[in-house]
Amino acid sequence: MASQPHQSLKRQLGIPGAIALGLGSIVGTGVFVSIGLAAGIAGPAMLIAVAIGALVATCNGLNSAQLATNHPVSGGAYEYGYRYLNPWLGFTAGWMFLIAKSASAATAALGFAGYVLNLFGLSDRSLLVPTALGAVVILTGLILTGIKRSNVINIGIVSVTIFSLVFFVLAGLPLAIAEGATNFTPFFQSGTEGGTNTAIGSVFHAAALMFVAYTGYGRIATLGEEIREPRRTIPRAMITTLIITMLLYTGVAVVGIGSVGADTLGSVTRQEVAPLEVAARNFAVPGSSIIMAVGAVTATLGVLLNLILGLSRVLFAMGRRRDLPRVVARLNQSTTPYIAVIIMGVAIAAIVLIGDVRITWSFSAFTVLVYYALTDLSALQIPDSDRLYPRWIAWVGLCACLFLAFWVEQQIWLMGLGLIAVGLVWRWVMQNLSAYSAED
Repeated sequence: MASQPHQSLKRQLGIPGAIALGLGSIVGTGVFVSIGLAAGIAGPAMLIAVAIGALVATCNGLNSAQLATNHPVSGGAYEYGYRYLNPWLGFTAGWMFLIAKSASAATAALGFAGYVLNLFGLSDRSLLVPTALGAVVILTGLILTGIKRSNVINIGIVSVTIFSLVFFVLAGLPLAIAEGATNFTPFFQSGTEGGTNTAIGSVFHAAALMFVAYTGYGRIATLGEEIREPRRTIPRAMITTLIITMLLYTGVAVVGIGSVGADTLGSVTRQEVAPLEVAARNFAVPGSSIIMAVGAVTATLGVLLNLILGLSRVLFAMGRRRDLPRVVARLNQSTTPYIAVIIMGVAIAAIVLIGDVRITWSFSAFTVLVYYALTDLSALQIPDSDRLYPRWIAWVGLCACLFLAFWVEQQIWLMGLGLIAVGLVWRWVMQNLSAYSAED
């Protein structure tokens, strides 16, 4: 017990490593899966959703950078909530992060499985869930070896991913030009999924999904305790990561819809979870679909890798603060919170069993928007003397997150609210048990 307060992580990552972590967390499931989901909901107007998601993500990214530079420890908004708000909201932020990103990680694993099955020409979709589970097990084992080795592999994954996306834009551009404006009309379409039956409602629904596709930058903040010179490194890494991601997403969305149409791009179902590979089959360049499948495989693996990293660090922080059993804060010889890593690997595997990316990603959307609303609320509490960015940025982020959160399907946000209540009950029980033990 005496050694517990000294449990800390080593600062090993500079700006390139932090950017690679951010890109590895963002550029993956978002562009390879959720762009297809958004196209299926809003049609060509999903381009507006991409822009809305980018604007909200920019506000939240700056707020996260502000908080991480002032309080550079592992745990992200969980730690910020404790410091700038109150323990209950801090706990809620950590709880939401664990739920949201576990669902995102499961989506990444299912996306990986869909693309890898297409890559090898396997039409038996009963292999989808087992393949996804295999990826979770292997990457969990990799992370147990330490963050430095994980980051070297991550840089290689990001490089292959970005190449494949640039290829998609270049290979699909001639077809998009030849099609002209055909695939962009009508631009606004009334959606039907999840009860969203108006054009504007479809855009907001799609924007909620697209926002989540940008939120990997938060991994830079949650790993703040392992980043060198955090006040200088974190803001630069986050801003650079967001700029690169916005350019990639916009290019892929415009070319994807322009070349094959929103219907083809939006063909994401329980059985078919590889929209960019399907779209690339229409390109004139030989082997386009194979290149996209390879890029998607590396991208989704990169996202899964970084999500397990980030989730384990938040679980570590919650255990260190005793909001969860302190055993999850134990470190091994490579200063890896190994029990937290194993627990998150098991949790992600359990969500993978749902087997439907539309459900897992929508659930992630609601819970992560609540998480970032608490991040923005924390940023509002920073004194003006310590600010890097204007206070209005935090207000915009807070209002936008709360607004978009309730545009996902009703059953999804009701379930999310229910899980928030479960978490708060858990904390209340733990507090009362601790008080009772102290009295004895």
